[in-house]
Amino acid sequence: MDRMVEVELSRIIINDNADQQFIFLREKDGVREFPIVIAFLEAMAIDRHINAKQTQRPLTHELLHSVLQGLEARVIRVEVTKLESSTFYANLVVRHPGGEIAIDARPSDAIAIGLRDHAPIYVHEDVLEDVAAH
Repeated sequence: MDRMVEVELSRIIINDNADQQFIFLREKDGVREFPIVIAFLEAMAIDRHINAKQTQRPLTHELLHSVLQGLEARVIRVEVTKLESSTFYANLVVRHPGGEIAIDARPSDAIAIGLRDHAPIYVHEDVLEDVAAH
């Protein structure tokens, strides 16, 4: 298995007039940082959680987190697994009473949900190398 590097969400850039928003992931014990382009709704979900802004009713990421809690499951980590044709891929790794499962997800969704469980974010070393090469 590839070496995993722990990263943290270092910045989020939201532009109300653009379709593309950006989150930046920075190596926790290093200097490498890279952006991931995400959609407006996912950027707002991440921003709302970071800034502890509540909505009157649960939105999609809050709903999924509540479903996981109801099933006695918890997000234990987010893994950014590959970069292919300028698209990042990720897994939401969930622990439940029967074990662990890795669920394919967009990085933005995985991060938006994982933040609610304070789950660490990891990036495969080869993804960091691919990002540095571009």
